Amino acid sequence: MGVMDWYPPIEPYDSGMLGVGDGNELYWETCGNPAGRPALFLHGGPGGGLLPDSRRFFDPAAYRIVLFDQRNCGRSRPYAGDPEVSLEHNTTPRLVADIERLREHLGIERWLVFGGSWGTTLGLAYAQAHPDRVTELVLRGVWLVRPSDVAWAFTPAGAAHLFPAEWAAFLAPIPAGERDDLVAAYGRRINDPDPAVHVPAARAWMGWELSANTLLPVPLPDLDDAMLVAFARITHHYIANGAFLSEQGLLGGIDRIRHIPAVIVNGRYDVKTPPSQAWDLHQAWPEAELHIVEDAGHGGSEPGTRRLLIEATDRFRRSR
Repeated sequence: MGVMDWYPPIEPYDSGMLGVGDGNELYWETCGNPAGRPALFLHGGPGGGLLPDSRRFFDPAAYRIVLFDQRNCGRSRPYAGDPEVSLEHNTTPRLVADIERLREHLGIERWLVFGGSWGTTLGLAYAQAHPDRVTELVLRGVWLVRPSDVAWAFTPAGAAHLFPAEWAAFLAPIPAGERDDLVAAYGRRINDPDPAVHVPAARAWMGWELSANTLLPVPLPDLDDAMLVAFARITHHYIANGAFLSEQGLLGGIDRIRHIPAVIVNGRYDVKTPPSQAWDLHQAWPEAELHIVEDAGHGGSEPGTRRLLIEATDRFRRSR
């Protein structure tokens, strides 16, 4: 296998639903070698759910690969595509607790944690809460969810300068008098019980969220209304609440994980999570290895980014 190639597609050898309290059940699956080194993949979004290619960052002969759909998305239940499903119990501390419950359920003592975009946020939060359970971290497209990071994405002074047409489409559903706080304006619409209101709002919100994910444009995924509503509701829920992080944020807990081997990868032209966030993380955590990919945006599947991520998991498969 060339270093820039995916590992071949694989199917789970085991899967199930895990009750985690608050009326929630999580879909989980395991792939690869049942006797291999445990590795946990954390999907992005939040609310994005699993994709089959997420299994392919790991050597299936070497790793026991664990993946799951986070609360209220993918195959986990109840599903946030139903606007009556409450997100009250969908918070970062509860997702961290879900990961621990899954680890215990699968009988795993320690594992490598791999996350992209929102997965970096959750991976850092989990590692800081349970540093003795993490062998290594592989992080792609760092999202720290500070007020400045949210402002970059949702005010005219940020990414809007680079994608004016997409920003104009994002603004279009919101009257001029409500544009001083677009996150709040969209929240009122995404959470409106009327499908004639929340479906178009979710479609516009996700149009902006999913635009500009890669350096070179790719078609937007074809998501049905329920998937759009679930994705938009969960993503908005976390953005509107500062990802439920403590006041000191993720950089305040670096001393708890400083000893964990880590690789950080970020595209130079990542408009969603600009490399300044990865840089700030590296400044707080110089022991972590930082790679800026000169010909990549935000997507984990872009060749230069994918190569570095697979090189990291290949290197760590030999660790003890």
